[in-house]
Amino acid sequence: MRRTERYPVKGASSLWQIYKTVSFWKVAKTFIVIQTARYTPFLSMKNWLFRTFLKMKIGDKTAFALMVMPDTMFPERIQVGSNTIIGYNTTILAHEYLIEEYRLGDVIIGDRVMIGANSTILPGVIIGDDAIVSAATLVNRDVPAGAFVGGNPMQIIYTKEQMEAKKSINSKNS
Repeated sequence: MRRTERYPVKGASSLWQIYKTVSFWKVAKTFIVIQTARYTPFLSMKNWLFRTFLKMKIGDKTAFALMVMPDTMFPERIQVGSNTIIGYNTTILAHEYLIEEYRLGDVIIGDRVMIGANSTILPGVIIGDDAIVSAATLVNRDVPAGAFVGGNPMQIIYTKEQMEAKKSINSKNS
């Protein structure tokens, strides 16, 4: 279950009412910072940009690959742990603008998480420590710590216990 706050709107869709929900200048600044970070190859610079200008909480040694797209309206609602990899062209959303409402939700990504390229993370989800998200996954619900997940919509491929058993078997065969 995703944890989102729901805000109903009347009249035109919530996206047509965007600047009633967030400042135009905040979106413009965020867009410029994100576009700069998407193309820079310097991981520490990306983290500095995200922490300093977007107020994202990012742990030490976390790596955002090229073209990663954090939320442009509410990036301060994104938290990423330490030593985590966010794969190429991944989108992390903290908002959803729908026809009759918009929703906001914090995204919390744990420590030592690996998120594959071209994944989309929806608002209000928690990805537990040591989880692996395969490429092109739609993360539409929480990911348990240590699990290996993938697909659209996301499915659990291996639980933490199954992953530990596989590692144990592989280490014995080495």
